[in-house]
Order: sequence, then structure tokens, then C-alpha cells
Amino acid sequence: MAAITTHRYFTGLSRNTFLLALSSLFGDISTEMLVPILPIFLTQTFKASGSVIGLVEGIAGATQNITQGLSGSLSDKLQKRKSIALVGYFLAAIGKPMMGIATMWQGVLCGRFVDRFGAGTRSAPRDALIASSVDQANRGRAFGLEGTGDNAGAFLGPLLALLLLVVYRLQIRWIFYLAVIPGLLAFLMVLFVHEQPLKTAAKSKIDINPLQFPKAYWNYLLATAIFGIGNSSNAFLILETKDIGASMTATILIYSGFNLVAALISYPAGFLSDRFGRRNLLVVAIAIFFVTYLGFALTRSVALIGVLFVFYGLYQGIYRSVGKALASDHASESFRASAVGWYNTTIGLCGLVASLVGGWLWDHVGHSAVFIFGAVFAVVGSTALVALIPGNMSMAAKAAR
Repeated sequence: MAAITTHRYFTGLSRNTFLLALSSLFGDISTEMLVPILPIFLTQTFKASGSVIGLVEGIAGATQNITQGLSGSLSDKLQKRKSIALVGYFLAAIGKPMMGIATMWQGVLCGRFVDRFGAGTRSAPRDALIASSVDQANRGRAFGLEGTGDNAGAFLGPLLALLLLVVYRLQIRWIFYLAVIPGLLAFLMVLFVHEQPLKTAAKSKIDINPLQFPKAYWNYLLATAIFGIGNSSNAFLILETKDIGASMTATILIYSGFNLVAALISYPAGFLSDRFGRRNLLVVAIAIFFVTYLGFALTRSVALIGVLFVFYGLYQGIYRSVGKALASDHASESFRASAVGWYNTTIGLCGLVASLVGGWLWDHVGHSAVFIFGAVFAVVGSTALVALIPGNMSMAAKAAR
């Protein structure tokens, strides 16, 4: 009976779905080897301020997500997914060692830009491949499985970095050099993906006419943008953990635990969104974000920060998988990469604003102000989501098309 239940739990998924989940696993191992050490690298090696970190991470996030909109439109124009995704995976891989050889923080910014440009280039066409690998009834599960791979990589990456730093006592720059290896493994996984030819003919030009998407899609982007204005880089969570007294080892372990929780919740969240609709799960995710940010603003306890960070993993896993599934719901197959791409562009632009504001608040007002700012916009964003998006999101999006 248990075997039958498990089979039904994963029913509707394809070989491509698992290969793309593996690509996300290796890609995020590569990325997340660096995320918990990057702000520490910047502050200790280059004496960078909070504003510099906000600038670097804001530009990185905006580059990734703005590029997703452009690559999504290009992918829809050419009706090609795999080749564009492969270019992105390769660029993301080679961006890592570029950061390691930097001699000033501006060099780190250049490497981070190449890395995130590659990540942005690959994401929308990869997400379109995921969406086309299953029918709509199983789309939440497909994105949930990809989210599991992504967040599992984010769990393993920091642990691998910690192993290399503590056990093998490598210098911090070597983590940037070695991160290229899982990045290239991610590239290899996509090589094995079989791209199904799309039923529609290639368009003669890139069409970003707003009329190609229903009103419900733009309502969704508006609610996403309102919430995103307060959603600054996770680098501030890492810096706050380190600032209140956690060692580098403890900080990396806490961050890794956060990603483990995100990995564990991603697929169940996608599965539940297929059955019960997406909006309510997104509201729950934003509520978790609110509690986490408010807790970071109010406590100076390392133990409590650790608990909050792990709790924050629930937000990460739910919001990432369910949010992209909803964006995909609002588009036909020929415009799906654009729909997910411009959704991520919205997140990136708002994340840039949030990180720049967060960096200024960190330096000139106080660390708690960064998290209070985020908590306020979580309340406003969740209110907008409830007001603008129908409760049964999958069915609403289907009806809109």
C-alpha cells in the first residue's frame, strides 16, 4: 500500500522533470557554496560596508531576474528552450572562479554579474521545459520537484564549503574556484534533456505585448511587486547571524538548515497547490516571512535566530515552487517562458530596490530597521494578494486563458 501511495504521489512526472531537478541540484550546490561566505568574504577581505553588500547583491538579484524576462521572450520567439538554458548554465559556472580571483570588491561584483546573468539566462527556458514536461494538473508537482532539487543543492552547497574550509583548511578563495565543478555537472544534466518541439510556429519578432497575458497575470505581478519591495537579499540575514555572535561554522550550518527545510517542503507545497489552489499557500508563505523578519528585528539570541532561519526555509520552499507554478498557469505554451521570466524580472527589480534600501538602513538607521521594513511590506503584499487574486488560482488562470 505504501508503494502504491508513493507512486501516486509522484505520478505524472517525466524523465525530463527529474533531469531538470538534478540540474537545479548541481547548479545550486555551485551557487550556495558561495552564498554564506560571500558577505563574509566582502567584509573581511575587502572591508566592504553594508551599502556595498546591498549594492552587490541587489545588482546580482536584479541581473538574474531581469535577464529571465529577456531570455524568456527570446526563448518564446525562437521556440527554443534547451540551447538557451545550456548557455546560461555555462556562464553561471564560469562566473564563480571570477569572484575568487578578484582583488577588489568591484571584481567580485563583475564575477557575480556574470554568474547571475547566466542564472537568469537559463531559468526561464528551463522553467518552460519543466512546465511542458507535464500536464497542468501536475504542474505544481513538477515545479515542486525542481524546487526540491534547487533547495537540496542549497543545503548541500554550504556543507561542502564548510567541509573544505574546516576539515581541509582551504583558503576561502578556493571555494570560489571549486564551485565551477558542480556548475558544469548541472550543464551536463541539461544536455540529456529531450526538448519536445512546440506546436506553434516561431514568431518573427520578440513580442512583449501586455495583451498576450490576461489581467489576472498582471494583478499577480502587482501583488508580487508590493511584497518584493521589502524582500531584501538573504545576505542581511547571514550578516545579522554573524553580527550577533555566531561563528562562521555556526552561520553556515544555520544557513544550510534553512535550505534543508526549503528542500523538504518544496514538493509537498507544489503537490498541495495542485489540489487546493496556489493563492492560499502563497499567503501562508508570506505570513511565515513576516514572522521571521519580525523575529530578526527583535532578538539578539543566536539560538532563536537559528530557529527563525530554519522556519524561514518554509517560506523559501513554498514561495519559490508555488509562485512560479502560478505564473506559468497564466500563459499558453508558446508564451510560458515569457510569463515565468517577467514574473522573475518583477522579483528582481523589487529585490534590487529592497537590497539598496536595506543596505542604507543597515548603515544609517540600524540592523533591525532592515527587517521591520520587510515585515511591513509582507503585510501589505499579502493583503494585495488576497484582494487581487482569486482563491482557486489554478482554475482562475485556466479560465482567464
